[in-house]
Amino acid sequence: MARWLITGCSTGIGRDIAHAALQAGHSVVVTARRPESVQDLADEFGERAIAKTLDVTDKDQIAAAVQAADDVFGGIDVLVNNAGYGYMSAVEEGDDAEVRKLFDTNYFGVVDTIKAVLPSMRARKSGHIINISSMTGLVANPPNAYYSSTKFALEALTEALAQEVKPLGIKVTAIEPGAFRTDWARRSMKESSAPIGDYEENVGTRKTLIKDFADHLPGDPRKVAEAVLMITTLDDPPLRLLLGRDVLKAVRDKLSAMSASIEEWKTVTKDVNFPES
Repeated sequence: MARWLITGCSTGIGRDIAHAALQAGHSVVVTARRPESVQDLADEFGERAIAKTLDVTDKDQIAAAVQAADDVFGGIDVLVNNAGYGYMSAVEEGDDAEVRKLFDTNYFGVVDTIKAVLPSMRARKSGHIINISSMTGLVANPPNAYYSSTKFALEALTEALAQEVKPLGIKVTAIEPGAFRTDWARRSMKESSAPIGDYEENVGTRKTLIKDFADHLPGDPRKVAEAVLMITTLDDPPLRLLLGRDVLKAVRDKLSAMSASIEEWKTVTKDVNFPES
């Protein structure tokens, strides 16, 4: 059985992953900004579950959560970076302070948590880091420009990190869910406070659509938990795992369009080099 640390476990995908890991017999540091929201998991699973306060923008709290795993379980085998939230805005509408907060949680919080667990994983020559990304980390559309930017950054981090730590025996995977029935589009969603009328027909309409369909999205978060548990058992897990028919179609459509554009403009692409000698 493995030792897990999971961020953002109060609701949704993070909570389902924590519950599934505990049911499977693993030991889990279950974290949330409000530890009372996950105390029931600690009560249900006893000494295999530790409920800890963790705001991933607070390095002291990250250190304390990692230390708790070391003290009680003897280390961390699986880190799941799940904490994050959405922000809907046209690019021009975005509030600078809110966008920076978004990056502090969705990107820099992941960076800081990874850096906190890597020393012990390097020492043991083992471990699996799982970053919960998003369909929007691969395909960007309004009104998620800024949220997508945090996830695109996370994709780059994951891709490079995987190559850095593979020789050290550490695995890295990005999970890319499509539209799932969680609190992402409800309680945890933020949006620009000063919408601009010129964007209403495009960006504004899509904001409304996302909120209206929040309770009718096709993805089951429990299936994400099952997929995460499955990949932790693999000797050679995927770098990326798309979850949902919607993300599969969106990524295939994007790759097809990119391929067509590359072919259309390849003469210009190659013409900028010095002549081959």
